[in-house]
Parts: sequence; structure tokens; C-alpha cells
Amino acid sequence: MREEDIVGDIRQIETIARGMGVHIRQYLNQKYGRGRWRELKGIALVKDAYSEPKWAEIHWFEAHGLGRKDFKVKQWLE
Repeated sequence: MREEDIVGDIRQIETIARGMGVHIRQYLNQKYGRGRWRELKGIALVKDAYSEPKWAEIHWFEAHGLGRKDFKVKQWLE
């Protein structure tokens, strides 16, 4: 999933893990550059390839100066 697939703002943002707790930290450092990575979750309207946008719980990784990366839909809420 890409960030462009998200319609509007992400709501109810929570931090799941940060620092050493981010299990793919080494991969993120190699792919996007070194940073203080955090894994976050939130709820947003996501465009589905086949229908109208639906509410979903999404997870992503974020580092200051590097932005939001690797979005995933974890659960459709409708």
C-alpha cells in the first residue's frame, strides 16, 4: 500500500514500538537511511482497488527527516 491510497487524515495514531523495539530496524536503516524509527498505527479511509474507500487500521514506520514508510492495512473495519 502507498501513502497516496490514504484518503484524508490518519486518526487515533498510537506508537506501537520505538528504538530497539522496532523489529525490522536494520532493514529500514539499509533501505531508507539511519533514523530513530518508530512503528505506529492509526485509522484512516483507504482506497481499495475494487470499490469505494473503506475504514481500515493501518500500520507504518516513521523516522524524523525520513517520513512515513511501508504502510500496511492490518484490518478492514467495515
